[in-house]
Amino acid sequence: MSTAERAVTVDPVVPADTESVGSILAESWGGPHVAVHGELIDASAQRALLARVEGRPVGLLTYRAVSDAEWEIVTLDATEAGRGVGRALLDGVRAEAERVGVRRLWLVTTNENTRALRFYQRYGFDLVAVHRDAVEAARRLKPSIPIHADGIPIRHELELELLL
Repeated sequence: MSTAERAVTVDPVVPADTESVGSILAESWGGPHVAVHGELIDASAQRALLARVEGRPVGLLTYRAVSDAEWEIVTLDATEAGRGVGRALLDGVRAEAERVGVRRLWLVTTNENTRALRFYQRYGFDLVAVHRDAVEAARRLKPSIPIHADGIPIRHELELELLL
């Protein structure tokens, strides 16, 4: 059986996963901190789900409760693209949110991240706000945020939501 056919499992992060969480955040975000909507968030300190294939970490989703009715997805990373890791992580956080009565999941991505925008919309998220030039404020908090990606200037934060 190929790795692509092997099942992705998703479980809550436990203390023994600290190294895996740190490695994924370092690879994807340059460290544990994420700058978004004028705030610097320590993603490693948030609730999290870890995706694995045959016990090997292949993805991470961090999230936080904004209220009893809504959770913000802070980070979503699949270290192996095209294997259903992102969908499995979203399914996991969605199931937990529905179990405890959360009515809204939301997240922010940036304007150049067209792959993520497609992925989230295909999953069922809806674009609800464009925060023009918000990445400039984020760069003041985290100067390592790139200026361009894929030839597109990184300028705006796009807010998407999934109503449950």
